[in-house]
Formats: sequence, C-alpha cells, structure tokens
Amino acid sequence: MKKNLLLALFVSAALVGCGSQVRLDDRAASIENRSDGTGTDGTAGGATGTGINDRSVDAAGTDREIAPVVVEDQTPVDPLQDPDSLLAQRSIFFDYDSFTIDEQYRAMVEAHARYLVENPERKLVLQGNTDERGSREYNLALGQKRAEAVRRALAVLGVSEAQVEAVSFGEERPRNVSETEDAYAENRRTDMVYQ
Repeated sequence: MKKNLLLALFVSAALVGCGSQVRLDDRAASIENRSDGTGTDGTAGGATGTGINDRSVDAAGTDREIAPVVVEDQTPVDPLQDPDSLLAQRSIFFDYDSFTIDEQYRAMVEAHARYLVENPERKLVLQGNTDERGSREYNLALGQKRAEAVRRALAVLGVSEAQVEAVSFGEERPRNVSETEDAYAENRRTDMVYQ
C-alpha cells in the first residue's frame, strides 16, 4: 500500500513537472537568498520552501554556493568630508601684502556660505596667516585683515555673524618653512576651520 501511494505521488509530481509552462534555458536558475529567510514567493527558506537559501543550481544541474550580497552603507556622506565637494577646499590664498580675495575662490566661498546658512548650528573659525616677511605686528594685522575679508564675504552671502570668528596667527603657523616664493605663497592664506 505504501509503495503504491509513493508511486502515485511520484507519477503525479512528474506529470505536474511535465505540464509546467516554465521554459528552461542555458542561464542559471538560482534560489534567492533573503536576510529575512523568505523567498520571492514569500515562503520561508527561499523560493522553493526547502530551507536552502544560500545555494543555486545552474541549467546543467550543478549545485553552487551563492556569494553573499553586500549592501553598501546608505548613510549620507558629510559634505565637509567629501573630497569631491567644494567644501573640502578650506584655504584661500592671497597675493603678497594683500587681503583681497581672488575671483578664483568665489565658488568655494559661496559653497561654504550655503553650507553655513543651511546648517545654522555650525561654527567656523577663519585663521588668517602670512609669510615670514615683515614684522611680527604687521603680519598679525595682515593675517587679521585676511580673515576679516573672508568673514565679510560670507556675511554678504547671508551667513550669521554669530557663526563665524576671524583670528590671526600672522607668520606663526607656516605650511612651508622654506624661504622660496612658492613657500611664501603657501603661507599667505586664510584657513577655514569648522568647530
């Protein structure tokens, strides 16, 4: 009796499989791996309900491991940390004995102004610097004028004065200690430091 019942089930399953309208081709058929343990049809353990959810069978019948799918972190990137953003640029360089912001820094200053207006809780310290030529007092005053020039540019673009502080380090914080024109040019700057 048991043999007849098993035989009948086997024949029924074979007939159902033959009557299927699913067409097989040379591409691999796979069982989907879902982290919640359900397959595409909502059954537990994969599409077939077998409990096997990390393997696939290709058209030739070869059983293979399915590589786990790694989902990238969708956390938004802080624009201040994005190297492709204008906000990653935080130094404005000046000509010798000048505190006039060159036109080439316009887009960068505008980007920082937009960021500060959109993030009123953020604070920015503008650090004015000079090269070593000139007296210490003169360089402190020139560094302050450079920092103030950037502060005024940000204020014109709508940044609250409470968000920005301008300080001078004069010649005290050189980026390049060489005594060349290139080194001097590197040191004539205002750095934008977010708090």
